[in-house]
Amino acid sequence: MIKITAGKYKGKKLDIISKYVRPTSSIKREAFFSIIDSYGFKISYNFYYGKTFVDLFAGLGTMGLEAISRGFNYAIFYENNDDVLKILKKNCNNLIKKEQYEIIEQNILSSSFRINFENISIIYIDPPYNKYDIGNLLSILQNKINRKTIIGVESDVKDNFNSPNKLNVVKQKIYGKTKLSFLTLS
Repeated sequence: MIKITAGKYKGKKLDIISKYVRPTSSIKREAFFSIIDSYGFKISYNFYYGKTFVDLFAGLGTMGLEAISRGFNYAIFYENNDDVLKILKKNCNNLIKKEQYEIIEQNILSSSFRINFENISIIYIDPPYNKYDIGNLLSILQNKINRKTIIGVESDVKDNFNSPNKLNVVKQKIYGKTKLSFLTLS
C-alpha cells in the first residue's frame, strides 16, 4: 500500500499495480522533498508556490501527487504503459482537481517536450533502473530548463550516468540500492 506522506493529502492511499512499476518509497520521497526544501531555503527560493512539478516515467504518479499535496500548483505526468496509465489516471482523479495536472501519454525518449518550461521548478526522473540512458535525457533537458530548475534523478546506485556539461550535480544521497541525484544548470 502506498500513501501520500505529507501535506494536504497526507495519509491518502494510492491504487497500485504489481507489475511494471517500482514506486518511490516513502523514505525516499521524504528525503527528496527535504533536500528540495533545504536547497530552496539556501538560495531563498520557493520551489512550490505557483510552480510545476514534472514527473517523467510517472508510473502510479506517486511523486507528482506528493508534490501537489505539498503545495505545487500543477503536475505534468509522462507515462506510456497502458496498464499503468489506467492506475495513474485513477489516482489523479481520486486525489486532485483536473486543473492541477496533465498526463502526457508518450514515450519520454521520443518526446520533443512541447511543454512550457517557464514555471517548472522540479523535474523528477525515475526510469526503470539500468534500462535508459539518463545522460541522453539530461542532455535534452539542459537546453530547456531555467536557472532555478532542479532535476532530480532516482537511479540504481551502480548507474554512473554522465552529467552533461551544462548541468552540475549539487547533491547525491544513497538509500540502499538507490541513488538520488540533484542537478542544476552550472
